[in-house]
Amino acid sequence: MTNELKLAAEIRAEKNGKAKKVLAAGYIPAVIYGSGMENMNLKIKKHDLERAYEIAGESSLIKLAVEGEEPMKVIIKEIQRSGVKSSIIHADFYKVDMKKKIFVEIPLNFMGEAKAVKELGGTLVKNLDAVEVECLPGDIIKEIEVDLTKLETFDDVIKLSDLKMPADIELVSQDDLVVASVLEQRAEEEVKEEAPAPAEAVPVKEGEKEEGKEEGKKEERNKK
Repeated sequence: MTNELKLAAEIRAEKNGKAKKVLAAGYIPAVIYGSGMENMNLKIKKHDLERAYEIAGESSLIKLAVEGEEPMKVIIKEIQRSGVKSSIIHADFYKVDMKKKIFVEIPLNFMGEAKAVKELGGTLVKNLDAVEVECLPGDIIKEIEVDLTKLETFDDVIKLSDLKMPADIELVSQDDLVVASVLEQRAEEEVKEEAPAPAEAVPVKEGEKEEGKEEGKKEERNKK
């Protein structure tokens, strides 16, 4: 378990809590909900929240101190960003019960270099960037390492079952899901060979042309 961060928050009154005003004042609006509590509207200093999210992401415990309340153990459940500057404009916090298991996504950290890429010229394919797990809040880890050096040939794959997981953390997804593999680069000559040949015009003999004309004349006469 990583060292938990500390973050301070203030109560956000509904009547004065319009998001634009909060953001303009240098705060980010937020809400906290979870075990044994009603939803609570908050505001957090922009710099403090951005720093906490950069360090903790959505897979680390945070000790949230709200004015007038006992400090709470929380995780960041969701972050909303603006479409223009990609700045954080809202945050959801989930209060955890340290004795109850929760579902959380833990990011994958791809380590090393695949031999099939470095020496064979293949392309690394990452099918997942995070995995969902179930565990007690105190057992949450910040990331799970993926050892890419195991990919020595184009036939090698890394599955969820190959990841080194702490004993107290249980994978939610099926363990046969492929996390990473290496795709072989196909030679340009092979691609050209498989490309469909352009359709060739079928020559029409003179006799066939005349027959076609006669048939056309007959059809015209029948119509009359």
